[in-house]
Amino acid sequence: MSAPGEDTFPEEEGEMEEMDEVGSDADEGVEMEEEGADGDGEKKVYVPGIEPLQPGEELEMDRSAYRMYHECQTGAPCLSFDTLRDADGESREQFPLSMLLCAGTQADTALSNRLLVMRMHNLYGTEKENDGEESSDEDSDDDEEDEDKKPQMELAMMPHYGGINRVRVTRRGEQSLAAVWSEKGQVEIFDLRSQLEAVHSSAAMAAFVKQQKEATALFSFSGHMTEGFAIDWSPTVPGRLVSGDCKKNIHVWEPQEGGTSWKIDQRPFSSHSKSVEDLQWSPTEATVFASCSVDQSIRVWDIRAPPNSMLSANEAHASDINVISWNRSEPFLLSGGDDGLLKVWDLRQFKSGKPVANFKQHSAPITSVQWNPIDSSVFAASGADDVVSQWDLSVESCDVGARVEGMKDLPPQLLFLHQGQSEIKEVHWHPQIPGVMISTALSGFNVFRTISV
Repeated sequence: MSAPGEDTFPEEEGEMEEMDEVGSDADEGVEMEEEGADGDGEKKVYVPGIEPLQPGEELEMDRSAYRMYHECQTGAPCLSFDTLRDADGESREQFPLSMLLCAGTQADTALSNRLLVMRMHNLYGTEKENDGEESSDEDSDDDEEDEDKKPQMELAMMPHYGGINRVRVTRRGEQSLAAVWSEKGQVEIFDLRSQLEAVHSSAAMAAFVKQQKEATALFSFSGHMTEGFAIDWSPTVPGRLVSGDCKKNIHVWEPQEGGTSWKIDQRPFSSHSKSVEDLQWSPTEATVFASCSVDQSIRVWDIRAPPNSMLSANEAHASDINVISWNRSEPFLLSGGDDGLLKVWDLRQFKSGKPVANFKQHSAPITSVQWNPIDSSVFAASGADDVVSQWDLSVESCDVGARVEGMKDLPPQLLFLHQGQSEIKEVHWHPQIPGVMISTALSGFNVFRTISV
C-alpha cells in the first residue's frame, strides 16, 4: 500500500492486503546495538529518555519481548480508530487471531479522506528464532508454512469529505454505529453494516466497491458551530452519546425509537472555560460522565442536573489535559496531559484535587490513555515522544527483584516501553483478546502483545 502521508489508496479498495510482520529493520526494540572495533555488536537495554543514542548506535527490536507483533498502513494516516466487537468469542488467545477496526483518515485534502472498516486476520504470534542449521527440504517446508502464516487484511473504505478527528463505535441492537467528529465541525453517525459485510465476503466486497460513493450519515449534528475531538458512547444505555467541542461546550445525545435519529438538548453543559479534549461515560452510572479540558480541569457531570458539573479538580495538570479513561471496575479515572504526566484519580477523594498516583515517564505530551478492560490495575498510554507505555498499579517496590543496570530509576509499576512508530495518536486494548494492543500513528498501525501483559 502507499506510504503514510500520501493520499492515494489501492485502486481496488476492497482487495485483500498483506500486512507486514516484524521486519529485520524494525526499530521497536528495547535493545541497543553498539558496533565494537572488531565489528561485533555489544547489546544493551535502551530506555527512551534516559540517555540519547550515540553515533554508531542503532536500535534493534528484541523479538523475544513480544508474543505478537504486526504492522500495516492504510494510505493516509489515521488520527483515530476504535475496535469493533465481533462474534468470535471472548478472552481468546489461540493463534491465528482476527479483529475488526474502524478508523478515519487525516489526508492532505478534504476530498481524499476515508472512513475505514478493517478486518485483520491470520495473525500469528512471533516465532522463536532457530539457531541450528537446517536442510534445504526443511527450508522449503518452512517457506510454505511462512506463506500460510502471512497476516491478511480486508479494507472497506468509504469516501468522507473532511479529515476525521475522532471515531468511536458502538452496537445498538443489530446496528454497528460509528460516531465521527470531523474537521468540518459536524458530528456524524454512520451505519457500518455494508462495510462489515464487505470485509467478510468477497462477493459483498465486489458489490461494495462497484457502488462506491461518499459516506452518507445516518444522522448529523452541526450545533457545536466549531470542530472538536471529544466524543464517547454510553456503555450502559445503547445509543446514548456525548460530544464536546473546541469552544468549551458539551452536548448529550438521546437515541430515539427507530434507530436513525437522536434528540440533542440545545443547551450545552458549559462549566469548562476552554476546549473540551476528551469525554468518558461512567461504566456503572448511566447518567454520569467525565470531561477534561485545555483549562487544566477534570469535571464530573450528571445529565439530570445541567448545565454545571457536580465535581471538579480545577488544576489537575499544569497544562492542557488531553485524554482521560474511566476504569471499568474500580472508581479510578486516568488522565494524561501536555505536561507528559499520567495521573490516577480516586473518585471517592476527587474533591481533594490530589491524584493517588502520578507518573512522569513520557518526555512529551500524552496523546492517549486506556485502562485494560480485563485487568483493572493495568493501563497503557502513548505520547508525542513516540512511545507506548504499559503500567501495572498493583506492583509495589518490594515486588521488584534484581534490576538491570540503568533501570533502577524507573518506577516499579512500569511494565513495558514500545517504540518504532512516529507521532503516535491513539492506543486501544482489544476488548476480546487479552493483552493485545493496537496503536495508530503517522507511520501506520501496530498490532502487538508484549510479554508483560
